[in-house]
Amino acid sequence: MAYLKIAFENFQSIKNQAERAMSQLSLDQLHYSPNKESNSIAIISKHMSGNLKSRFRDFLTADGEKPDRDRDGEFEGAFHSKEDLLNFWNEGWSVLFETLEKLTEGDLARTVYIRSEPHNAMQAIQRQIAHQASHSGQIVYLAKMLKNEEWETLSIPRGKSRQYNESMKLEDK
Repeated sequence: MAYLKIAFENFQSIKNQAERAMSQLSLDQLHYSPNKESNSIAIISKHMSGNLKSRFRDFLTADGEKPDRDRDGEFEGAFHSKEDLLNFWNEGWSVLFETLEKLTEGDLARTVYIRSEPHNAMQAIQRQIAHQASHSGQIVYLAKMLKNEEWETLSIPRGKSRQYNESMKLEDK
């Protein structure tokens, strides 16, 4: 179960990072788009959730691109509240985590399809880790840009790496 545990932890980390960035923003900021070709954090979140629902619902038995998915619709519209956005966001993550919890190591070699293209289940999971991580990075970047000096860092603060590394050495002793 080592791979599935690592995959679960990777997805959880991706989700947490995006949520920590989103928590710093207002609803208006979540809907901000730098230009007409760019997506807002709200739209990126909507797409991430839609993608997870499609890919992981009936993961082992149905194509990952579900016929009822409206991918184009994921890039339109707005949320009326931050709560609505987070509820929609969590729907996709719930489908993912419920599916991962049910998988066995033996399932990882099984063939699954995404848009009729065969992958083994492990490849499909890895594909989604990369996809979700790239969009989480977009969310963090936009949030940092919007918050500017008010940004609360999600990792080691700028200029504090040496101090952090020294504190980690002290903890190891």
